[in-house]
Amino acid sequence: MNVMFNKRRLRLLMCGLLFAPLLSAGDYSAVIAKVKPGVVALGNYQALRQPAVIFVGTAFVVADGRHAITNAHNIPPFLDPAKKESLVVVVPDEQRREVRMATVIAEDQAHDLALLKFSDAPLTPLSLGDDAGVKEGREFLISGFPIGSALGYHVVTHQAMVSAITPAVQPVYNSKQLNPRLLKRMATQYKVFQLDAIAYPGNSGSPLYDPETGKVVGVLNSVFVKETKENALQSPSGISYAIPVQFVKALLREAGLDAE
Repeated sequence: MNVMFNKRRLRLLMCGLLFAPLLSAGDYSAVIAKVKPGVVALGNYQALRQPAVIFVGTAFVVADGRHAITNAHNIPPFLDPAKKESLVVVVPDEQRREVRMATVIAEDQAHDLALLKFSDAPLTPLSLGDDAGVKEGREFLISGFPIGSALGYHVVTHQAMVSAITPAVQPVYNSKQLNPRLLKRMATQYKVFQLDAIAYPGNSGSPLYDPETGKVVGVLNSVFVKETKENALQSPSGISYAIPVQFVKALLREAGLDAE
């Protein structure tokens, strides 16, 4: 009787070990539902053009719900007033898209960040976390528009592990790799989060956030960081990077806004 009982316990224990990863796998549905209303698309708008909105990247709502953070490189370098072009955020909706006029009110070129203010009623702002708690091996979520309007204006979420915390600019061993932009960035060295997620063009500006709390710990960045870290590569990788949220908080404080 005891032998049979012990064998049964052993089988149950083995089943528990086999299925433990499945049972402990995260259900992120609640936190994604919490974050999605604060994620918007960024675009160049011209009413008579088809399509009227040319997608340029992702942004997320902060502070009082009337401001958003994105990458500075997402901002169109020139908007033609003669053609009535303007910067807009696109609020995704199941029924229809809502387009809101936006203006850049502050930039941090050193960390490739831009602060926008948009029109109409406030949206749901995302809470900002503490990037000091980000460690290698931790899992986070990214919500944004990975391939822009090609997939429709629907917020898409991916999972990413922090595979390394590294300098934003790698040392160069050949003077031919140097250029004025790279030299300027080398003068303001800082750490970035290297992620194991594939970098999609439209995800630049997406929030990197804690899967339990939804608090933002970084801003996804592809172009800016890859230009410096992968300057020596003929074929840049699909690795993603994120700018720590501490620089977002600093930009908000400079603008006199809530940095939490």
